[in-house]
Amino acid sequence: MCRPFPIHSHRQIISTYKKEDAMSTKEKKGHMYTLALMVTSAAIGGTLQYGYNLAIMNAPTLFIQKFVNETFQERWGIQLGIYEVTLIWTFIVSIFSLGGFTGALIAGPTSVRFGRKKTMLLNNVFLFSSSLLALLSRTAKSFEMIIISRFLVGINAGISMNVQPMYFGESAPKHLRGAVSLSSAVFTSFGLVLGQVVSLSEVLGSEPCWQYLLASNAIPGFIQLLTLPWFPESPRYLLIDCGDKEACLMALRRLRGCEVQRDELDEILQEQNETKGERAKQPWELFTDRSVRWQLISVAVLSSAMQLCGNDTIYFYASYVFQEAGISAGQIQYVTIGTGMCEFTACIMCNLLIERLGRKLMLMGGYVLMAGWAVVFTVALSLENSVTWMPYMSMTCIFTYILSFGMGPAGVTGILPTEIFNQTARPAAYMTAGSLMWLNLFIIGMIFPFLVSSLGHYCFVPFGAVCLLTASFIWMVLPETKGKTLAMITKEFYRLNYRGHGKMDPEVIQAQYQLGEVFHSTAL
Repeated sequence: MCRPFPIHSHRQIISTYKKEDAMSTKEKKGHMYTLALMVTSAAIGGTLQYGYNLAIMNAPTLFIQKFVNETFQERWGIQLGIYEVTLIWTFIVSIFSLGGFTGALIAGPTSVRFGRKKTMLLNNVFLFSSSLLALLSRTAKSFEMIIISRFLVGINAGISMNVQPMYFGESAPKHLRGAVSLSSAVFTSFGLVLGQVVSLSEVLGSEPCWQYLLASNAIPGFIQLLTLPWFPESPRYLLIDCGDKEACLMALRRLRGCEVQRDELDEILQEQNETKGERAKQPWELFTDRSVRWQLISVAVLSSAMQLCGNDTIYFYASYVFQEAGISAGQIQYVTIGTGMCEFTACIMCNLLIERLGRKLMLMGGYVLMAGWAVVFTVALSLENSVTWMPYMSMTCIFTYILSFGMGPAGVTGILPTEIFNQTARPAAYMTAGSLMWLNLFIIGMIFPFLVSSLGHYCFVPFGAVCLLTASFIWMVLPETKGKTLAMITKEFYRLNYRGHGKMDPEVIQAQYQLGEVFHSTAL
């Protein structure tokens, strides 16, 4: 818990900043890669876990179902039917989403109380507990341990998906903010690919090794636990929440690898001045605050659309479509890795383009492309029995749909709460966004089988409609945030939040901004 702090004047902090800026050229160069290493350390044990823990549950499906059936026979002499085994398996898979929902609710208060970095370190308690339960579940002959394990690792992923983008967004300079924040999505997709590779039958995806597969997520967490303590806390958290200007300046110098830029310090001081005396807000307080109404609506719509767009469910058809295209059953597990590589490649491309094209264009373009490919995929599924080359078109649609998702929604959505909310509202905004994301993931996982049975080949029509509506919302409501300070973005939302209420603030009309020099995360 941070100590109470006095509000330091702008002159006091600038004076300290000038006195402490004397650094040799050698010292500056020695910290050139601190930001890149910090991002890697945090993400390996952070959002990588989300993608990894989604991917590793595909390979052991039949093995765990068999284990559940054998456990019932040994305990109570009951032979479960296909329906009962499938029901228990569905609960094992779905409990991950409920754990993520719980983690999203925990993330806000813990990130305020303990800080961004310490919250991520403490988060490993859930991960290691989960890994231990999964590892011992087979020996203990308890499928309940697997259920608890998946719930705990869900909590871990829920906290990481909220705190890590906040940590990155508050630590990066303005011209790198998008690229650094987008690293969360890059590591999520990398975790997906890594999980698919580790799940191969030649690695840990075999019947004797499934418990080791489920427990293997402890390795990235252990790497984070060893490396992250060496990196600084979020500079904004140190100054605005803790009032520790010395630690803030030191963190900025380490992360930038050079003297702190005057305009960046001014921006942080301005945010501190605007939020002075305010405590961290709760989610329900955002709903009654007119000044952040459309910011909250934007985050809620885009977080929900990330799951309701159907990207995760497209993997449901992958094996079937690949089989129809003539790929043998033994080779499908290798081809499926290509779907994860697609999203990973798209996220890297988005990382390279986001500071040039902007957030709004990347988001809107991604959803428009997804809507188009949903239509093509529906046509291909409908004609696959009458046109010989249609299965290949369906296979193409899978890859292009995932590429379109990775190019925009997968990465840009997580950046927005950092950019459009101030320090006191940001944790609550991430709690709201994360809760909606996990809740919609749970809902879509439960209703998708019913969509398939009732709509058949037309089951992607609702997803296409969601993508089209989301693209329309972005075009009409969301302002571009590239290269802008929080004050500039807030002034743009002023038009929506107070539409029709008195004369427009003249400062809003005159709001201008300067783009920083464009860098990519790969240039770090």
